[in-house]
Amino acid sequence: MQGKVWKFGENIDTDLIIAARYLNTSDPKELAKHVMEDADPKFVSKMSVGDIIVAGENFGCGSSREHAPIALKAAGISAVIAPTFARIFYRNAFNMGLPIFELAEANEINEDDTIRIDMDKGEVINITQAKTYKFIPIPEFMQSLVDAGGLIEFAKKELGK
Repeated sequence: MQGKVWKFGENIDTDLIIAARYLNTSDPKELAKHVMEDADPKFVSKMSVGDIIVAGENFGCGSSREHAPIALKAAGISAVIAPTFARIFYRNAFNMGLPIFELAEANEINEDDTIRIDMDKGEVINITQAKTYKFIPIPEFMQSLVDAGGLIEFAKKELGK
């Protein structure tokens, strides 16, 4: 995956990812219209499908709502990179098919940089800065969840065998 970087700070909680006032629906298309709205009201109109969020420590903290990774994925965010993620968000993201990557050097990546992520090699290539960063590749099972589009789609395929 390759895309333009959008930067957000530390402790981005699930209320910033998708505000509670929009939780009266779980329709991905509706949620996508409001992703990151309270952090940047114009985010959805500025971003493009395939873009990547790079954030600080503890991305996805707060409530355990699955709406947060659903909204990010539905908006077209191809991945999220941060030094650390809240554990429940980490699991929910993979269950929803949103790839996320822990990268200690995430703060070295700038907004508007173009980066490429190689999941198999465990690399983030910053094309703009001509730098490559290594991360521990996600386990094969977790990659399978992402490839399938999330846990439900993965289970459907497995049961169909």
